[in-house]
Amino acid sequence: MNNITERIRMNFTDSIQTKINSADALINIIAEASEEMVQALLEGHKILSCGNGGSACEALHFSSQMLNRFKQERPGLPAIALNADIPTMTAIANDYHFTDVFAKQVRAIGQQGDLLLAITTSGNSSNIVNAIKAAHDKNMGVIALTGQDGGKILDHLYEKDIEIRIPSYDTARIQEAHLLIIHCMCDIIDYRLFGHGDAIT
Repeated sequence: MNNITERIRMNFTDSIQTKINSADALINIIAEASEEMVQALLEGHKILSCGNGGSACEALHFSSQMLNRFKQERPGLPAIALNADIPTMTAIANDYHFTDVFAKQVRAIGQQGDLLLAITTSGNSSNIVNAIKAAHDKNMGVIALTGQDGGKILDHLYEKDIEIRIPSYDTARIQEAHLLIIHCMCDIIDYRLFGHGDAIT
């Protein structure tokens, strides 16, 4: 039993340390990305999100917090999780290729000024790379949540895009930090658009 409890404690400790390391490295970048989202929303644009596996869940979580609310009552904000529409995804995967499941949606509903929130722990997901390419074709900005060494998407990000890379090679720790960053973004959006939360001095 002691071995099990120690493993649990180790998971907590590793998660906390990854978040501390991320805070030290990424706070200013997270703030910049949050402000990009705020500006896009103020200008009447929307935020598309996508990911695979656990990252798909985080893309859904972001869109649900935007469309419904984060902590306090407010109007819904325009966000779409591209991995939410299973019939569309399976149709694209069946008729074309799984690498196109997000890109085709971006081309269909993305508009100039919208943002793509691309979530990938490795940075190597081909369908995320293709979504980023499609976003650029539509003159959309990209905010990428990554980990490890950033992966293949680094070759496809533009200078104006924002990469938030968790300093870890552990998928679980990266996903946990991504969720915290998503909550930070939601908090900043609510604070900037609606004045929710006390100002921190």
